[in-house]
Amino acid sequence: MSMTSSRIADLRKSYGRAELSEDASHADPLAQFDQWLSEAIAAEVPEPNAMTLATVASDLRPSTRVVLIKGYDERGIVWYTNYDSRKGRELAGNPFAALQFHWVELERVVRIEGRVEKTSAGESDDYYASRPLDSRIGAWASPQSQVIESRAVLLANAAKYGAQYLLNPPRPPHWGGYRLVPDEWQFWQGRKSRLHDRLRYRLDGQQWLRERLAP
Repeated sequence: MSMTSSRIADLRKSYGRAELSEDASHADPLAQFDQWLSEAIAAEVPEPNAMTLATVASDLRPSTRVVLIKGYDERGIVWYTNYDSRKGRELAGNPFAALQFHWVELERVVRIEGRVEKTSAGESDDYYASRPLDSRIGAWASPQSQVIESRAVLLANAAKYGAQYLLNPPRPPHWGGYRLVPDEWQFWQGRKSRLHDRLRYRLDGQQWLRERLAP
């Protein structure tokens, strides 16, 4: 074992900032998520809106990447991206995915699983129009997940589309939103002695069933 591996194996952290009990948690997982996300934002943790998105390709190889949540309600969790990217291609073949938030400073993790669908064209148009101009041009300039020769390709594309569309670029047809419709949520709160709190919500018919899982 290398010295670095040895040091990693010896890393330890004692958890104990908060607790998550059945009595203190919400019966609706969306309300619990709303509370925890609001607390993460109020605590000014780094990028509280960042979430890991896991997808699985048709050859059953999983892949992950970090995306940013852009909306949530009773319909699900929304983010925006290039539909031709690797995640877009994988979701086209297998529409099930998982999301994870990790708010280290609060010793909390939220995991969400479900089926993914595209947002409506109107939703995608509205969000695209709200983005800064350089981000709107960037959606045209980047052939996401494709091999390019150098960064110069991106800069040349940005200049090209900037000159073409000026201040009013339309939403690219290959760019828009996804919505994950949850059928399972998990909320994890770090506790002492590795006896962490872990609550799972899963759909039982039309109702959410809340269960405690061993950590």
